[in-house]
Amino acid sequence: MSAKILLWNRKGCHHCEELKAYFHEKGYQYESIDVEGKDYLRDLLEIRYGIRHVPVVEIGDEGQFKGVIEKDYEQIEKLIEDYSSIVK
Repeated sequence: MSAKILLWNRKGCHHCEELKAYFHEKGYQYESIDVEGKDYLRDLLEIRYGIRHVPVVEIGDEGQFKGVIEKDYEQIEKLIEDYSSIVK
């Protein structure tokens, strides 16, 4: 089983588009959560991470996710690898 990846994003966000391209290039499947015009989703980000901006990447499953609030490919790769090795 591999890590579940959630990408919190919005239309017009170039950092979001870069992350989508990165996931496609790596062959990672991810779920996209569009926060455009949905203040309740931004409220949720603020509760979880203290921010209202995107992109945010969450990696995990079964209600246990770790978030990456910077576009940090190295950290994203490490979390995916760490999570995938735990659930094998």
